[in-house]
Amino acid sequence: MNAEKKQYLEEMARDIRAQVITMIGEAGKGHVGGSLSIADVIAVLYFHQMRIDPNNPKMEGRDRLILSKGHAGPAVYAALAVKGYFPMEWLKTLNKPGTNLPSHCDMTKTPGIDMTAGSLGQGISCAVGVAKAAAIARGDEYIYAIVGDGESQEGSVWEASMSAAQFKLDNLIAFLDNNGMQIDGTVDEVVSLRSPAAKWEAFGFKVFRVDGHDVEAISDAIDMAKAQKDGRPAMIVLDTIKGKGVKFIEEEGTANHSMSLNDEQISRALDELYGRAK
Repeated sequence: MNAEKKQYLEEMARDIRAQVITMIGEAGKGHVGGSLSIADVIAVLYFHQMRIDPNNPKMEGRDRLILSKGHAGPAVYAALAVKGYFPMEWLKTLNKPGTNLPSHCDMTKTPGIDMTAGSLGQGISCAVGVAKAAAIARGDEYIYAIVGDGESQEGSVWEASMSAAQFKLDNLIAFLDNNGMQIDGTVDEVVSLRSPAAKWEAFGFKVFRVDGHDVEAISDAIDMAKAQKDGRPAMIVLDTIKGKGVKFIEEEGTANHSMSLNDEQISRALDELYGRAK
C-alpha cells in the first residue's frame, strides 16, 4: 500500500469516527465504544477492498459485509453515507421514529445493508450461509463478517465456525473485534476467550492477527487471506481499543459500550479527531 492510499484510508476511518460521534450525540445515546473500535476495518473494507457499487446496492456478484456485532451499526452507516449509498442527512435520524437507520442494521430499511443484525452469534451463522450459497453458485465474491469478542461467548459462533471449515468456505473472511470489553465487564472477567487465534485455528481457519487500528496491516491480512485459496475460511483477529480515537471515551472502559454524549463532549471529541484539541 502506498503512502497516499494509507493516508486516505486513515482519513476515512477518522471521518467514520466523527460521524459516529455526531449521530450518537444527535440520538442522545448509543453504542459508541464498539462502533469506534471497528472504524479502521470498516474504512479498509468500504473504501479499498470490497467490490461494491453505491449506485447499484444489489449488484450481482458484489462482496458483502455482515455485521454480526450488530450494535456497532453506526460505524457501517457512517461508511455507507460517506460512500454515497444514501444522503448524509439520514445520519441525523439514527434510532429515531420512522428512521431508515435503526440502532441495529436492518436490510429492509437501509441501502447497502445485506443482512439484518439479530441476536449476538446470529450474524456469523448468516455469513456462513451466504458464503455457502456463493460457493454453490460458483461466484467469485467475498463474504466478510465482523464478530465481537464478547459475542464469541455464544455457542452459535462456534457451530457456524465448524460449518465454515467443513464446507471449505475460503470465500469467507471474518474479523474479530478483540477489544477485551463487553457490556458487563471485561471479556476475561465474564467468560475469557483465552487464546482466540488458537481457537479459530483449531476450528479449521487460517488465522491472522494484526493491530486493528493499522489500516495497512488490516488490508495486507485481507490480501493474504485471499491469496491462500486452500479451502479454509479466514479469521483476522483485530487487536483494538474500545472507543478508539477519543481519549475520554477510551477512558470510560466498559462504560463506553453504550453512553450518552452532550454537546460539550461532542465538540471535544471532534476537536481531538481532527487535531484541533487544545
